[in-house]
Amino acid sequence: MPQWDPEVTVDPTLAHALIAGQFPQLADLPVRPFDAGWDNTVFRVGDDLLFRFPRREIAVPGVRREIAVLGRLAPHLPLPIPVPLHVGAPALGFPWPWFGAPHLPGVGLMTTGLPFEDRAAVGAALGEFLRALHSPVLAAEVGEGLPPDPMRRADMPYRVALTRARLHELAEAGEWIDDAATHALLDAAATLPPSSGRAVLHGDLHAAHVLVAGDAVTGVIDWGDLCVGDPAIDLSIAFGALAGPSRAAFLAARGPLDAATELRARTIAVTLAAILLAYAIDQDLPHVAAECRRALVAAVR
Repeated sequence: MPQWDPEVTVDPTLAHALIAGQFPQLADLPVRPFDAGWDNTVFRVGDDLLFRFPRREIAVPGVRREIAVLGRLAPHLPLPIPVPLHVGAPALGFPWPWFGAPHLPGVGLMTTGLPFEDRAAVGAALGEFLRALHSPVLAAEVGEGLPPDPMRRADMPYRVALTRARLHELAEAGEWIDDAATHALLDAAATLPPSSGRAVLHGDLHAAHVLVAGDAVTGVIDWGDLCVGDPAIDLSIAFGALAGPSRAAFLAARGPLDAATELRARTIAVTLAAILLAYAIDQDLPHVAAECRRALVAAVR
């Protein structure tokens, strides 16, 4: 079974029953399918709320972290994030916690087709956002109790081996052309020592999780990998979604990166692009696949 297939499926009827049963004040609002990702099924409730239900057990610890932390995190950040307002409990055969948050406007950056070089406003906003998120003060105030990099994204020997395997699968399927520059990047990253970073992290920051309206960033969503660890994990977006003047705008707002951080960030960007490309091919999402192919090139340049 592909790693993104659901273990539990919530349909609109069950979603409505759960929401109406625990939040009677919302019972008369329409419940409409909105989106589904690897870890959550999302419904729009009325015009102003999105409710997220985990699809797989592995996502449940992340949902619990979102419920516990996002409300405390939001006031410190310069961009909107989803703040759980309605927290639901297991019921009606659904085994896990779930929640509703205000619907943030915009569309995923990944769906826009906007060239990486033409995202300067996005780059500047994300650089400022990550400068705030990664601040030591925020780590001291909010980071307590968050797990350290549970997906081992900054563990370079592990990450490099995983990335090589993913790229090999794509090459075997004719979906990626073996590239010497990418292998050179991975060779260098494999020599990096363990990271000791302890910043608060989004943990899975790529273009699908950045909402935009035009060239304005309207929100950062999907915080299920919220953790503490090396800032390079989030900084990968500078190399997997931005290029040229857009990356320069990001770095001007965020601040310069040392060589090891940049190498980790580039490697993580390659990993994310390879994994998402496999997902996009399997799920027949051509706009996601196109973005991922561009990201595989941008990450090494």
